[in-house]
Amino acid sequence: MPTLENLTVFGAGVMGSQIMMQAAYAGKTVVGYDISDETLDALKGRWEWMRTYYRRDLDGFTDEKFDLAVSRISTTTSVMAAMANADMVIEAVPEDLDIKRTLWEQISESDPGHAILTTNSSYFLPSEIAPSVRRSNRFAALHFATLVWLANIGEFMGHVGTDPDTLDAIAQFGEEINLRVFRVRKETRGYLLNAQIVPLIKEAARLYVNGVGTFDELNESFKVGLAAPSGVVDTFDSAGFNVFYSIFANDEDPSLREFANVMKIGIENGKTGVGDREGFYTYAEDGRKTGLSNQVPAVWEKK
Repeated sequence: MPTLENLTVFGAGVMGSQIMMQAAYAGKTVVGYDISDETLDALKGRWEWMRTYYRRDLDGFTDEKFDLAVSRISTTTSVMAAMANADMVIEAVPEDLDIKRTLWEQISESDPGHAILTTNSSYFLPSEIAPSVRRSNRFAALHFATLVWLANIGEFMGHVGTDPDTLDAIAQFGEEINLRVFRVRKETRGYLLNAQIVPLIKEAARLYVNGVGTFDELNESFKVGLAAPSGVVDTFDSAGFNVFYSIFANDEDPSLREFANVMKIGIENGKTGVGDREGFYTYAEDGRKTGLSNQVPAVWEKK
């Protein structure tokens, strides 16, 4: 099986940037694409934010090794340029099916014909995106968790038309960039991890917007009762408010739609979680929690 040395990541936000660094730190050559020069320019700040975490969390870290990883990453706003040398493609744009389908149509037009094609979508199934992918037999999902270097899970999942050797190649690539890979054997919304934790996330959201407890009481009660290192509310901050706004904004449950309004506050403030150093909580540069944010009320009052 040929090695996949040249990675292209579509989407340079919180998740896309973490995927880029995960691969570059493992020795891959990476091209990062985004429609926004502003987002690409912000990557320099994201690298320095990640450097602090890598130094804290990874054995054998050196600044020289991190600098070398940064040097392996280039950026572009051209889909054609992004695809020119790609062996492996990971799409990590916002959780909007129309945006994803439109981008995959553009990618297909510039596809050199040999790359493995994947989406990092947290919510949408590969089969929902595949009709927009010209070589859908080489298309599947490869899902990362936020704080990739530490929570280094890589869940991969095909659709009915995915070639078996495509899934083998994705698994190999995941191992090469230091992921612990897990195959999802049947197409399932939420993969293995999110399918288990999303019910908890939804219930925490309902409890908060219905005024049952403060966000910190909900978080701390979970941690104390289960002797867990983090709580469910911490997940909103680690994954980022944008993810949950996309998922809940049009949910049939009015409480979850109300929670999307909570997420919208942080999005409008540019404070969407750990990556911005503020979400429900505030954070130091190295990710340590420093206090409660005041951008949302401790107890939510429905509008």
